[in-house]
Amino acid sequence: MPPRRRSRARVARRVKAWFPTFIYEAPLLPGGAAALNRSLLADCRKLREVDEEGLRWCRKNYPDGYTSYASHSRLHQTFSTFTTLARHIDRHVKAFARALDFAADDQRHRLEMTDCWVNVMPRHAVHSLHLHPLATISGTYYLKTPRGCSTIRFEDPRLDRMMASPPRRPDARPENKQQIAYDVRAGHLVLFESWLRHEVRPSTVDEERVSVSFNYNWF
Repeated sequence: MPPRRRSRARVARRVKAWFPTFIYEAPLLPGGAAALNRSLLADCRKLREVDEEGLRWCRKNYPDGYTSYASHSRLHQTFSTFTTLARHIDRHVKAFARALDFAADDQRHRLEMTDCWVNVMPRHAVHSLHLHPLATISGTYYLKTPRGCSTIRFEDPRLDRMMASPPRRPDARPENKQQIAYDVRAGHLVLFESWLRHEVRPSTVDEERVSVSFNYNWF
């Protein structure tokens, strides 16, 4: 082995990864979810048509876009299609919780969906950096993702403590980047711990990007 490769291998054995940040991404259903997505999209359109309270809130707080976050945030308890969606998401959340070594879903504790709402992002709509306080696991399921639509971006949770940290090289390994972006795909979901800050930058395509976001709490 060349000396340089031996040196890199030696360093790799000495460096350990501690306190990692985990993000889960997977298709909702193994065979695809086209039929379910069609039903969910139809319900999203109906909801936007009648949600006067939500539309008023969006005009002030969510320019150009629509979200039911401030008006209908428990859709899994009111729409049968969203109840079905929640049942499928449950399986993924349990798998993610196992990977995180959560002491959940035993006789004393459980993870349960508490919030579920719609997001519709046309051109220029944006979700600025935020987290989901008082929740345990959060995520988004994608119903419609037109070509070229915005990704979901995550920020290194240690960023505010890196006062003297040098910038990362352009070719830095993914685990050393300070932001990471996931391309979004209809029929897929992304899960993360709720304290992890994330954003969706302004959409640059005319067609609407439609998703369902949700929170799980640990009881």
